[in-house]
Amino acid sequence: MNIVDSSGWIEYFTEGENADFFASPIRNVGQLIVPSICFYEVFQRLLSERDEDSALVAVAVMSHGREAELSRHIAIEAAQISRKPKLSMADSIILATARTDNATLWTQDEHFRGLEG
Repeated sequence: MNIVDSSGWIEYFTEGENADFFASPIRNVGQLIVPSICFYEVFQRLLSERDEDSALVAVAVMSHGREAELSRHIAIEAAQISRKPKLSMADSIILATARTDNATLWTQDEHFRGLEG
């Protein structure tokens, strides 16, 4: 299973220099898990930097993966994760989701460097 964090989705949709790195896990929808917080972050970013249509198209593409909603278990795990490396709430939720689903986390975010999972 694969999880692409919000920075990876944004890189893919904006055709950034690392877009190809994220293409394989994004296109492998049978193995793709999308944390619900990623929908928020990607939609918000594309809405502010592009337009609503671009943001809606992105959400539609993301919806091909299996959505992982924020459960009580993931919320508690995320809170515990956030204490040690001082990760943001969103990053902690994404990492907790990856650990819960035993998924590979695809990211370009330096905050994840050196963390298990």
